[in-house]
Amino acid sequence: MTFHPKIDYRELHRSKRQMPVDDGKPFAYTSENRERLEVIAARYPGNPAGRRSAILPALYLVQRQLGYVSLSAIQHVAEVIGCTPADVEDVVSFYTMFYTRPVGKFVVQVCRTLPCALRGAERVTEDLMDALGVEPNGTDPSGTFTLMEVECLGACDRAPLVMVNDSWHECLAPEDAKTLVADLRARGEAALTGCHHQAPDRANPEPRTENQNREPRT
Repeated sequence: MTFHPKIDYRELHRSKRQMPVDDGKPFAYTSENRERLEVIAARYPGNPAGRRSAILPALYLVQRQLGYVSLSAIQHVAEVIGCTPADVEDVVSFYTMFYTRPVGKFVVQVCRTLPCALRGAERVTEDLMDALGVEPNGTDPSGTFTLMEVECLGACDRAPLVMVNDSWHECLAPEDAKTLVADLRARGEAALTGCHHQAPDRANPEPRTENQNREPRT
């Protein structure tokens, strides 16, 4: 196997997660989100271990309300759940879909693990950098786009893969990255309809080998 010469595979799986930012702004759930959290938490046992099971949905509510997970939000979740801030930080640091810094309206995540790397993820990242004018982990001046490189997004059979907010864009060809950005700029959230987007002619890619066109042996 020939590895891509521009990728430092020693760094590929090392965590580059940043600690949640202390923005100096106190966080508290809105009354609606607090009510939703209590409904969710009631599904779990009422003991401390059961309450900790609600940390994950509690953090999703934080991110939907604030846009990211701040240090004060972690402290607030710990108080509401009845656990330690360290318990909440463990969850935030494990899941890459929790943002620990302010992000743009559209968060564009490029999978960089091996299946996507071998299928051209680096080219996709470069095209997105050109189209957005930002480096990975950067946000454009308008606050519209944030570009990230992330680990496996769970669709290795549809590599290379880009995730925009909650929508997957699969089986990307070199020209698709800039087309995607242009579509988002033109149509905004209307461009994100459904969870999965892929070109029709690449919807069911079938691997081929050099032996497929040979006559069978007798």
